[in-house]
Amino acid sequence: MERRVCIVTGGGTGTGAACALRLARTGWNVLVNYSRSGTEAEAVAAQCATAGGESFAMRGDVAHDDDCRALAAAALERWQRIDALVNSAGITRFANAARLDALSAADFQDIYAVNVIGCYQMIRACAPAMQAIGAGAVVNVSSSAGISGLGSSVAYAASKGALNAMTLSLARALAPTIRVNAVCPGLIDTRWHRARFDEARYAQFMEAYEQSVPLATAASADDVADAVAWLIEGARVVTGELLQVDSGMHLGRR
Repeated sequence: MERRVCIVTGGGTGTGAACALRLARTGWNVLVNYSRSGTEAEAVAAQCATAGGESFAMRGDVAHDDDCRALAAAALERWQRIDALVNSAGITRFANAARLDALSAADFQDIYAVNVIGCYQMIRACAPAMQAIGAGAVVNVSSSAGISGLGSSVAYAASKGALNAMTLSLARALAPTIRVNAVCPGLIDTRWHRARFDEARYAQFMEAYEQSVPLATAASADDVADAVAWLIEGARVVTGELLQVDSGMHLGRR
């Protein structure tokens, strides 16, 4: 059998890197996309190759449609197929929701360009290849912020809410050939949050979070990658799902 092929955007770090490695370990060929983290993405691609699948890293800004089409074309040139897409690239700007002057129109436009439009453009670029082989799976890495409205900023939460709505729309539009789902993590223990604090404050932040959620632990990038891999590999009759991977945070405080 031909090896299955997945493109992972934002695959150089965090959740994207974990998803790329998780799929490589079960024999997938993986294109690891990055926009800035070139050294890290090359390292992830090397680890994917060691794990069992073929892999290469490729720069591309998903906010630019030409880059999205180039990523799909590169995967097809190398492997002649695309079976799955993980839209993990995302950006934010940290801003207190009560400070209405903390975000500009440009902030919203930049965040939407990657978190929403970029996902749409990647799906559009990859869909014909999936349709050509008669099956495909897309997983959008969203956020619990898109459901609760709580997150790093109003613009980020709004973008993830839009991504969730788009997931439902495209799940309908692309069925029955392509399944489209989203994972909605809560707090993930990655450098995204670590960059906000010094080591001591980060430890306090994590302790407070873990004391508040029902499962008393924060998700790791690997936890989210496991959910993504299940939606790609095992969830044959699941589409249009917004899977909350948040240690039970959506249930309320412990």
